[in-house]
Amino acid sequence: MNETIIDIGINLMHSSFDRDREAVVAAAGEEGVSPLIITGTSVEDSRKALEYAALHPGKLYATAGVHPHDAKTCGASTLTGLRDLASHDAVVAIGECGLDYNRDFSPRPVQREWFEKQAALAVDLGLPLFLHERDASEDFTAILRAIGVTNMVVHCFTGTEAELERYLELGAYIGITGWICDERRGQRLRSLARRIPADRLLIETDAPFLFPRDLGKTARDEKLRSGRNEPRLLRHIVRSIAQCLEKDEEQLARETRENTRRFFGIP
Repeated sequence: MNETIIDIGINLMHSSFDRDREAVVAAAGEEGVSPLIITGTSVEDSRKALEYAALHPGKLYATAGVHPHDAKTCGASTLTGLRDLASHDAVVAIGECGLDYNRDFSPRPVQREWFEKQAALAVDLGLPLFLHERDASEDFTAILRAIGVTNMVVHCFTGTEAELERYLELGAYIGITGWICDERRGQRLRSLARRIPADRLLIETDAPFLFPRDLGKTARDEKLRSGRNEPRLLRHIVRSIAQCLEKDEEQLARETRENTRRFFGIP
């Protein structure tokens, strides 16, 4: 595959990358996976993501937000901190934010409060939203409608057909990960991927999480056997999506790259 591709979601500041972060970025570039967008999940994590992205202009970008798991840590300085981070050119979206009723690491009313505030901040700043949703689709959709969000991506989509239709009706882009490579859990996603319009599909690894399960079975590479996902593996995910969609890999790479540049405003 000659076309370059963009990973819209990598948790590059995760501790599993502390020993070889530069090598991970370099390996991705060698595979034509560039630029990378680093996911921010708290004010402090978003700050680290921005600082690291600023060391690699044009190759790395970042989001700034508070994950629903961490909503309980938010306080008086949270929005000011996110607004300050978002003033930097390397920050291309507000998030990862949203609702997670699956684990409920933060109380649901607190999750809703800080999701609303971050969605309103994104609208105020004219930035897209990088969204997380688990088992909370009705409240999630209601908040997006109430705030009037029009520019958003539902990251790492694994939901139902009804949820997909609801998000597409809102005008959302849909992010697909290596979940689609899992023969156990990914069957529904493989079916629903065909319903995503070509101009609304984005691709991501969510590394170091969601390692493509079908790679681990025959892997000779020690890094692959470790089960740590990396952005260099996005090519494998693209290949799996292309097979599912019965589409040429080069075409899919080109379409998703242009979708990403348009959505995030990347030159």
